[in-house]
Amino acid sequence: MSDQNFVDYVKICCKSGNGGSGALHFHRAKFIPKGGPDGGDGGRGGNIILRGNRNVWTLLSLKYRKHVAAGDGGRGADNNKHGADGADLFLEVPLGTVAKDAESGEILFEITKDKEERVLAQGGRGGKGNAFFKTSTHQTPRYAQTGDEGMEVWRILELKTLADVGLVGFPNAGKSTLLAAVSAAKPEIAPYAFTTLSPNLGIVAYRDFQSFVMADIPGIIEDAHKGKGLGHRFLRHIERNATLLFMIPCDTQDIKKEYDILLNELKLYNPELLDKPQVLAITKCDLIDTELEKMLKKNLPKGMPHVFISAATGKGLTKLKDLLWEHINV
Repeated sequence: MSDQNFVDYVKICCKSGNGGSGALHFHRAKFIPKGGPDGGDGGRGGNIILRGNRNVWTLLSLKYRKHVAAGDGGRGADNNKHGADGADLFLEVPLGTVAKDAESGEILFEITKDKEERVLAQGGRGGKGNAFFKTSTHQTPRYAQTGDEGMEVWRILELKTLADVGLVGFPNAGKSTLLAAVSAAKPEIAPYAFTTLSPNLGIVAYRDFQSFVMADIPGIIEDAHKGKGLGHRFLRHIERNATLLFMIPCDTQDIKKEYDILLNELKLYNPELLDKPQVLAITKCDLIDTELEKMLKKNLPKGMPHVFISAATGKGLTKLKDLLWEHINV
């Protein structure tokens, strides 16, 4: 999927339907000149509803649709006829979509399951007809309720990528190359930073016909938690991954220092990210020999599960899959 087609943030104005008014009416027939109240209730206004769809990967369909509206409820009628409910408006969104109130920033809910439905804007309540107000002591009510107006609110929808494994690293750490090597995904690969500007997902085949989903997340940089380098946009996708695979090239001057910087950015953005299982992959190891590899091992973070890999030659990829599968199924 091209970066132009991947949209992970939209702000839309939602107008739910107005409720229909209740009817003010008294029954009249040939031999019943003064019948009782029979005004029906108005229908409720239509809701605006988000529906999860596992086959949708982006919010592109809403990018140029800034205003969405549901149908109004119908008016009540005589003979206790209920007004028709307003038509609900369903918006198909990817799994991992978070809905927020645009004014307060409050998180309203998240869509995490296929066909899960949540109301984004509630339709107005229908008004009661005069038949509703009839009592033993008040048999001819001459009033009915008007329907409530629907909501007109601004909502923010943000997409957080859902995957079993999220690739974390600085730009040009080899994340896209790894995803292309272990899955059928075709991310853009080039020898310059920020080649990847939107997440790419790939299904990694494993033993016994099993598989897991890997997400190539755009590279983060120091001070990304402050928004530097589109940091907030990129870090947001890391939150929805079960296991984090830190990727650091073997030719980095100080592997442990780079790992500490990445870990600190995650901590400052959301401390809960540190609770996720972590694996360290030292990439581009076709550039070094066995002796240099042993020297690098001495400077790796203590107690961190690690593997030396080369996506170009396939070195260590089977061991990496085994390690990731173990952490995914903890």
